Amino acid sequence: MTRSTAPIRTLAIALALGLAAPLALAAPTADSASPAQTRAQADIVDTAIAAGQFKTLAAALQAAGLVDTLKGAGPFTVFAPTDAAFAALPAGTVDELLKPENKDKLVAILTYHVVPGSYPAARVAAMDTATTVNGDSVDIRATDGGVTVDSATVVKADVTASNGVIHVIDSVLMPGN
Repeated sequence: MTRSTAPIRTLAIALALGLAAPLALAAPTADSASPAQTRAQADIVDTAIAAGQFKTLAAALQAAGLVDTLKGAGPFTVFAPTDAAFAALPAGTVDELLKPENKDKLVAILTYHVVPGSYPAARVAAMDTATTVNGDSVDIRATDGGVTVDSATVVKADVTASNGVIHVIDSVLMPGN
């Protein structure tokens, strides 16, 4: 009996592109999740919060009023900057963005990190651009060294959630750059 080699080929491509990093970001395991919440049931927001490296992103989503949206049915693909990515912004940037009077700018930045639909790493690597929820497009480049979205590098890919997929990036994307 022969097996299809497509899944193996997809994994090989992902490994070659540096996309199949260990998924330490994954949603809570059966050991750490409540009985009602398993890995397959955690949405994008809960998956990111459980990872522990997206506190700034979670605070920004809350300030922008986007938590309920990303807890919705989706599907969504989120290019999620880590706390370290936010910390690399110029001093005071995050505090300024979190102010209520800057909500529109914050929403524009955060929605620039979200693509409608579910795009696993193999599909992202085959794309040149993707239109984000804010209407602008991000540039995508796949090389032997990995995948970049605008100037951010995908450091972990294919973190699945019940309503989409998260690709962890090492810098904050800014519309218009």
